[in-house]
Amino acid sequence: MVNLTINGLRVSVEQGATLLEATRFLGFPIPTLCHMDGLSPYGACRLCVVEIGQGPGTRLVSSCTYPAEEGLQVRTASSRVLRARRMVLELLLASCPQSKTIQDLASAHGVRRQRFRQEHEDCILCGLCVRMCSEQMMAGAIGFRNRGEGRSIGTPFDAKSEVCRLCGGCQYVCPACQLRCTYTEPDKAICGGCANLSAPCVEKERFDDMMCYLNPCVACEIRKD
Repeated sequence: MVNLTINGLRVSVEQGATLLEATRFLGFPIPTLCHMDGLSPYGACRLCVVEIGQGPGTRLVSSCTYPAEEGLQVRTASSRVLRARRMVLELLLASCPQSKTIQDLASAHGVRRQRFRQEHEDCILCGLCVRMCSEQMMAGAIGFRNRGEGRSIGTPFDAKSEVCRLCGGCQYVCPACQLRCTYTEPDKAICGGCANLSAPCVEKERFDDMMCYLNPCVACEIRKD
């Protein structure tokens, strides 16, 4: 077993577990986009970042690829982590604003504006389809091509694949293909139609190092009575 501290709690997890596996097992929610149970971790979207370390030496790491280490200090929802996640979501909205998956994540994290050049692309290069095709469908019909701005996903040389069984697994896992937002202003980056309003207590200064992660909010539930 590995002993570490997550959000101020001393816990023990199995050797070899990632921080994402450890935190979710203990009930701490961490958003993900490029991660899916049953597929190898990839760390492409960086939405699952957590803060590790103490004092000025803390740093952000992707929890889906970082292993649980002995004595590690982990914070899953510090103000620094939440700022980083919101920035990631803004960038994702700039690439693929019509993805309902991304829109819902943006709403849940209080993202109300997008400050980057709008692209309206159909792929965010999360790699879910590539891993699904290779690891679950055992086909390997598609993969990454080129580098940098020219990187894309498809078959080698754009030729029709002889191993593709048209199973639809790639479309099933794709966050850009699953559901499309149909708002009437295509140049508007953030829909907000499905906004999930957060509890007002999470923005108070006393939560600067560790924001509220309870779902539903216990304080809100008490106020209902």
